[in-house]
Amino acid sequence: MANRRLGRTDIEIAPLVLGTNVVGWTADEKTSFEVLDAFVAEGFTAIDTADSYSRWVPGNDSESEKIIGRWMKARGNRSKVHIFTKVGSDMGQGKKDLSAKWILEEVEASLKRLQTDYIDLYQSHWPDPTVKQEETLSAYDKLISEGKVRHIGASNYDAPLLAEALKLSQEKGLPRYQTLQNEFNLYTRDKYEGAVQDLVVKEGLSCICYYSLAAGFLTGKYRSEKDLGKSPRGKGAAKYLDEKGKRILAALDKVAGSTGAAHAEIALAWINAQPGIAAPIASATSVRQLKSLVRGARLTLSEEDEKLLTDAGR
Repeated sequence: MANRRLGRTDIEIAPLVLGTNVVGWTADEKTSFEVLDAFVAEGFTAIDTADSYSRWVPGNDSESEKIIGRWMKARGNRSKVHIFTKVGSDMGQGKKDLSAKWILEEVEASLKRLQTDYIDLYQSHWPDPTVKQEETLSAYDKLISEGKVRHIGASNYDAPLLAEALKLSQEKGLPRYQTLQNEFNLYTRDKYEGAVQDLVVKEGLSCICYYSLAAGFLTGKYRSEKDLGKSPRGKGAAKYLDEKGKRILAALDKVAGSTGAAHAEIALAWINAQPGIAAPIASATSVRQLKSLVRGARLTLSEEDEKLLTDAGR
């Protein structure tokens, strides 16, 4: 399991990023500590969060960053992990916001919650069409010069928007997005495959994709409407229960039969085999689930199995 470099940075990570949108939601603090401990014990370092996780839960604020901060303080391991967080989601101000004023204000809140003085990868969570990209990148330039942020990334950007940002960085001497965090999995490919992926590869960026398991659908446990009640996140898998989804499940069944690997492990291994990918992001609400994700990061598919899966999702 070789490490992969993020863009043109000095950060190298093993091919799995722990998603923490479940931290403080479907995983309480004790469970989250156990999962985080197991993740680093397996030799992984990259932890992805956001200032907005998990504000969708009544009574919750930025629980994910807070719990991660308490975990790092308790373990004294800040220098041994890579913290990726995001800014730009609606945090109650009524809009997505990548203005310089908001970024410079909100980074301080994230640093306080995370109980750290720097963020390894600070990502624009969503495009903000009301703010010029030069303003956003200039804010990041200030944060990097102050040592509060090491590198920056974009999330949910299409090819034209990302290309514009990269051009601005080159022409104006501003920080450059080194990573792209878009939705990408065996079922949903249009947010990355094609023009975006071509640009990522050409410009030497790295993709760390989210929804790697398609809201749990690619674990194989949701095969009909009656299965959706198996977990609090089950209803998110409903949209995948169509003919394409059934083809993908059938392909996963076949590969699982020949490799002995679980469906989720195969789905992650397929992502890691795609051009421009540094690592999939996946979350776990138990150490047992985490162990399966780790096996997926270490799994290499045969060319035949990879093609079977690719073709099933077309």
